[in-house]
Amino acid sequence: MAEITFDRVTKVYPDGTSAVSELSLDIADGEFVVLVGPSGCGKTTALRMVAGLEEISRGELRIGGRVANHMLPRGRDIAMVFQNYALYPQKSVYNNMAFALKIRNVPKDEIDRRVREAARILGLTQYLERKPKALSGGQRQRVAMGRAIVREPQAFLMDEPLSNLDAKLRVDMRAEIARIQRMLGATTIYVTHDQVEAMTMGDRVAVMRGGILQQVDAPERLYEQPANLFVASFIGSPAMNLVEASLEAESGRLHCRFGDSSLAVSDICRQARPEIEAYAGRRVVVGFRSEDITDATSAPEAGADRRLKAVIEVREALGSEILAHFSLGEERAGLALAGDVIEEQDGGASSPRSRRFVARLGPRAPVREGERAELVVDTDRLHFFDPESGLALGRSRT
Repeated sequence: MAEITFDRVTKVYPDGTSAVSELSLDIADGEFVVLVGPSGCGKTTALRMVAGLEEISRGELRIGGRVANHMLPRGRDIAMVFQNYALYPQKSVYNNMAFALKIRNVPKDEIDRRVREAARILGLTQYLERKPKALSGGQRQRVAMGRAIVREPQAFLMDEPLSNLDAKLRVDMRAEIARIQRMLGATTIYVTHDQVEAMTMGDRVAVMRGGILQQVDAPERLYEQPANLFVASFIGSPAMNLVEASLEAESGRLHCRFGDSSLAVSDICRQARPEIEAYAGRRVVVGFRSEDITDATSAPEAGADRRLKAVIEVREALGSEILAHFSLGEERAGLALAGDVIEEQDGGASSPRSRRFVARLGPRAPVREGERAELVVDTDRLHFFDPESGLALGRSRT
């Protein structure tokens, strides 16, 4: 296995379209890194440049310490797993997995050893004589993975390999892929647009937007400490609640005021994010996660400076929890919500768009569609962003 390094790698197409812009990313030997972002963000192009299927316009790509910019695909010792299984329908599972080794003239005994070991790891031993048409979608994807594993490459590249599977099978297969990757200790770059998939599988997650790397970090840190509005809005399901507010100092305390609502910034939050002090008297974007909101009946001790008077628009009962989509009934008064900040702005900051808030409440929370409810925000866990640059203010220390 080997490390992979992007050093200011750029891809510009002949018509001038920039797909990837100065991507710098170090992937350690044996690390599982997920590239995630919306359609057209450049994640698949980055993967294809590693595979040698796209030329690099500028910058340097290194695989195992060797510059790979002009290396032929077959010389990179990389195995790819695609969205499309691309199995040979006339060949058995065994021969599908063995094919790449046969054309490399690997000895027959070694081919048999590798195929049977991969089949054991993937739970395919009993299916080795079957044809692809006799397999389920999940089994076909395992065969595609087995075909990559038997090659014993330096690295695995996976381009949305689960997108053709149904929801339950996707959950099962992402756990299976993560297990196999850890068992093999294989350097892996995995591309997906599904942020839940990214967060549950990767050692680190790299978030891309418009060809530019926004943030790369461990999943937990990415969720807790988003670098900017885009990452805050994209990572998390439901997305972080974001609203443009005025940060005002009053009697030694800071308050976030938006519409007729006001949240006091707790002392814990101020200590964790001292940079926000300089924004007193200015506009900020304040964010809070859906799980940091509860109904007032569950927090009777909460003061008025932590409460929101909400109108429940949609109630989604999920059994173990309720997702309550709510407004503050103030949009017509100019309340600027900033939830869907994923529109491209030609490289500029994201602009707020109107949207509802979402709260993740307990399964017996007394909320009903069309009714008013009082909700409480955990103001220890507020996030702050500059409304012009979109950058996070005072990211928490660890």
